[in-house]
Parts: sequence; structure tokens; C-alpha cells
Amino acid sequence: MNITHKNKTIEEQNHSIVAYIPPSVFVAWGILSFHVKGIRQIDFNVYNDMQQDHPGFKTHADNYLQYAPAAIVYGLNLAGVHGKHNFADRTALYVLSEGIFAGSTFTVKNLSKRSRPSEADKYSFPSGHTGNAFASAEFLNQEYGDISPWYGIAGYSIAATTGILRVYNNAHWFSDVVAGAGVGILSTKLAYLVYPCIKRQFSSGKQDNESGTMIMPTYQNRVLGFTFVKVL
Repeated sequence: MNITHKNKTIEEQNHSIVAYIPPSVFVAWGILSFHVKGIRQIDFNVYNDMQQDHPGFKTHADNYLQYAPAAIVYGLNLAGVHGKHNFADRTALYVLSEGIFAGSTFTVKNLSKRSRPSEADKYSFPSGHTGNAFASAEFLNQEYGDISPWYGIAGYSIAATTGILRVYNNAHWFSDVVAGAGVGILSTKLAYLVYPCIKRQFSSGKQDNESGTMIMPTYQNRVLGFTFVKVL
């Protein structure tokens, strides 16, 4: 008897609990760093090694790299490589994922009040830059991962680089970065999971040529705002 194996699409993976285990572990690692001395000690060891090997390191590249995976999505589309969704749905999904990420990050930062390694403020946990980068990387993976896994690999490589630079910039502890990665990935996965229901809700009772409007929260540089998105 011949048995054929079919690889799961990204959409099918979104409905599998297994896909949520790695980012959930990342978030759990960050939470445990507040309570488990061994995990917190890793933060200090990484910090000490970084200070010893690269004292005074500073770059602003992480401020731009966090958006690179999302920019690649729109760049690929402009180049004629079509992803999973059209422009309107793709943009609504990205804004929704950023809104979920913004709300959760804003809340946790204000509740945890962890000091940064530089002691600049008490908004170290989780890493917003890293979370944003991984949310964007998962966005790239969701849109183009079924075409080639290399798109997802490229996005996650950029996101990982962003996280590393946040540590080297003395802006975050290692556990901040790990937790931020988990929150970012989960935010985008959740957005892709719930968006079809949201779109149906906004489209119900409307004519085919009408569109709805969604109001999404945004968060950047510790400022909470709102974005209006047309749902076609």
C-alpha cells in the first residue's frame, strides 16, 4: 500500500497547537527569568561577556532592521511575486498583528518594570524592537512561506539579528529578547487565525461593493495610538 505524505501549509499550521509551542516557550523563558535564579544568571553572563568582548558597542541598525521583513513582503509583491493575500487583506493582517503585539507589549512593560542594562528606564521587558522584528518575520513567513521556506528563514534571520543588536546596544537583557521574539510570533499567528472571522463580521450585511473600517491599536517608542484600516 502506497502512503503519500503532504506537507502542511502555513494556514494549516496556524490551526495546529504544535506551531504555538516554540513561541510560547520563548515567552515562558522570559517570565521564568523573574523567578528562576539560573535563568536570570544567564542574562548577567551574556551581559558580562558582551561588555568584555565589545565594550562601548553602539549601532542604530536595529531601529531599521525590525521593519525589514515586512518591507520585504511589499517589495516582493511590487516585484510581481504574489503572496497569500491581496494588498488590503495583507495590510489589515499586518496592522492587526502589530495591534495585538502593541497592546500586549505596552501592558507587560508597564507591569514588569524591569530596568534596562543601561538603566535608562524600566521598560526593558519584553524587547519591543525584537518583538516587532519577529512579528514582521512571521508576517513574511505567513505570506510567502508556502512558496519557499527560504523567505521565512530570511525573515527570522533578520529578526534574530535585531535581537542580538538590542543586547549589544545595552538596551535589553537576553531574556527580554527571547520573550519579545515569542510575543511577536504569537501576535502574528493569532492575527492570521482570527482575521477571517473579523473580516466576515465586518462584511456581514454589506453589499459586495462596500467596505468596512477597522480601528487597530499601535505602539511605537512607548506611545500608544490607533490606525484605521479599510477592509475590502
